Amino acid sequence: MAEQQAGDLHQEDTTSTFNFENDHVEDVGSDTIDLHSGADSTQNFSTTTTTDVNLETFSETLDPITTTGTAERHISIQQTLTDLKNLIDIEGAGKKTCPLCPEEKFKPNYSHKLRRHLQHLHWKVSIEFEGYRMCICHLSCRRMKTNLNGEQVPVRIGAHYHCIVCSATIARRTDMISHITRHLNKGDTEASFTGATSGQMSSTQVMKEVDTDVHVFPNHMTPQKTDSFFNPKMKPNRQLIFCTLAVLAQERKLLECLDAFGATGIMGLQWAKHLGDVVKVTINDINEGSVKIIRENCHLNRMKVLTSRKDDEEEDEDDVEETEDILGTIEVTQMDANVLMHLRAFDFIHLDPFGTAINYFDAAFRNVRNLGIVSVTSTDISTLYCKALNVTMRHYGCNIVRTEYYKEVAARMIIASVARAAARCNKGIEVLFTVALEHFVLVVVRVLRGPTQADESLKKIRRLIHCQWCEERVFYKKCHMLEESAYRQLPCDCHGSMPGKTAVELGPLWAGSLFSTGFLRRMLFEAVQHGIEDIQPLLKNLICESECTTLKHYSIFGPMSHSSQEESGVVIKTLASQKSGVEDSATAVYSGHDKRKGNDVSGNAAKRQKGDIPVEHPPFYYSIHRHSIRGMNIPKINKFLPYLTQAGFRVGRTHFDPTGIRTDATLAQLKAILMKYSVPTHTDSQPGVHGHASTEPISEHVQDSIPELLEVDQPTEEVKPESG
Repeated sequence: MAEQQAGDLHQEDTTSTFNFENDHVEDVGSDTIDLHSGADSTQNFSTTTTTDVNLETFSETLDPITTTGTAERHISIQQTLTDLKNLIDIEGAGKKTCPLCPEEKFKPNYSHKLRRHLQHLHWKVSIEFEGYRMCICHLSCRRMKTNLNGEQVPVRIGAHYHCIVCSATIARRTDMISHITRHLNKGDTEASFTGATSGQMSSTQVMKEVDTDVHVFPNHMTPQKTDSFFNPKMKPNRQLIFCTLAVLAQERKLLECLDAFGATGIMGLQWAKHLGDVVKVTINDINEGSVKIIRENCHLNRMKVLTSRKDDEEEDEDDVEETEDILGTIEVTQMDANVLMHLRAFDFIHLDPFGTAINYFDAAFRNVRNLGIVSVTSTDISTLYCKALNVTMRHYGCNIVRTEYYKEVAARMIIASVARAAARCNKGIEVLFTVALEHFVLVVVRVLRGPTQADESLKKIRRLIHCQWCEERVFYKKCHMLEESAYRQLPCDCHGSMPGKTAVELGPLWAGSLFSTGFLRRMLFEAVQHGIEDIQPLLKNLICESECTTLKHYSIFGPMSHSSQEESGVVIKTLASQKSGVEDSATAVYSGHDKRKGNDVSGNAAKRQKGDIPVEHPPFYYSIHRHSIRGMNIPKINKFLPYLTQAGFRVGRTHFDPTGIRTDATLAQLKAILMKYSVPTHTDSQPGVHGHASTEPISEHVQDSIPELLEVDQPTEEVKPESG
């Protein structure tokens, strides 16, 4: 039976060897041993013995032979076929045994048969890695295994491979390919397990971003497979977070900042390197390999590392003595992010896990300080963008469908979850800005302590009514009483003209504003001060979107124009105004419900008058291409915006959709204006080919709501369609 099993095993892929340097395979194997557990980069890994698993499914153990110093390769790992033949005196006279097979498997034989045996049985099914071939072995390298009772029992001898990296023994060839692929994805090489020191980082490359250098592995773009995940496409995200922290640094003297998921630590390094002693940076990661890379990157950027372990502190002090100029100090921790946020209080917390961050909201708002900032980066795009509705309901508790404004729905869904998590800790939130770019959604909120602030935030969470015929949408009114028909709240009349149910209820979603204009202006000022030019166009677009206006020129006069800012009834005084001696009686007050109040100003001074409340931007947007009229040439979006402005509507563009228009006009009013300024594709087109929008009659209430349309200047060449 053993010989039959070995023979069946050798029939698999016997035509050619597998080269890991030229070909790429997917990881098809299951999770096996932890290659990094208990093995430091300064020690050898081939000296560990682990328990065995069932040979019939998948088996992987470490070489039981313990060695010291540099790990010795197994005799089945050779560079060429000649090296394999040189293991024995194959040219000598007489019968000789195979060096990789026991006598009961292959009896001693003459040279010509032994040469053919080594070539066709061992070498032909070998696996190539870094210039070496891992040949199949039949020796009794795996004598013992652990049964269900925990006892060591003899194991049946079978064919297996020896890993050149970690000295593990694996029975099947496909499993060995998957095992080596995992080593490649993690950036492991033979040198990392054969005496390489932690400071050599021979298998890494250096990436540079905003004067910050970091070591990354060649597979740094795959977060599931590497300890040094670094995505260059997330540069706008890191720049927005840096500008946010720079604005917060103007409000307080010493900020305790947390990068809960450090990976390479580039974000925390940028904070400490460019903001200096104003911030006290803590970089955390639960992965031991990531923590080692973070420490190496701190030394690379001349940063002193503070850790909780004494051994690491002593090693870091030795490294600091060798380095002359120390630019700052960074604390590096290795623990679960929830545990760290429960143990310590921070002024600024950034959450950027792989996937959803919903599991860390409660811990983040538990100890965050008053008027602190929490930023959340969500990358679970399939959940947010309606590709996995069951996961969306499970994580966020929201019912959503695919709409033209799905990106804003995703942002409002995240904010609603953030507001509920903050309310459980008797805290409210104010949304500073929201960005949805590439494959992430960034939400930044300010924390307002107090049950009253929490209640005010929860009042802004409502459900949405979405018409599935015309895609009109409206939030439910602020009323707890039931209505006879929710369709009455929709501006469209699809329910009366179409059969069946035409609308769906989405949410609960955040119904408040997504941007704080004053905070965005201060971010733009900080971006100019620090020379971050890449993010300035995006910040200008966000300012225009928050005001629901078209793009205009902004001039930065100085810190005095941005020194004081009122947000959600909270007047915040920055350090710039304090240094310049500006006296503002209202800036000493934080909130009417806060414990800290000004000495000379009463609590009523912080309350805003009803006329001073800024008008929020309209929720959601319309895609002008989605509502285009068939057979008609619609005007360009930049030319169409003034038409809506002349009609008396607020209008602006949105970063969520390049073809989107944010306006307070209803969909019927938008289509009426779009129809008015569109021309037929062909002047000799037949009547009735303009599409459904051109043939739909405009209701009386729509005509009454846009009386200015008749007075707007008409285009120079207007072609009227012939009557039917």
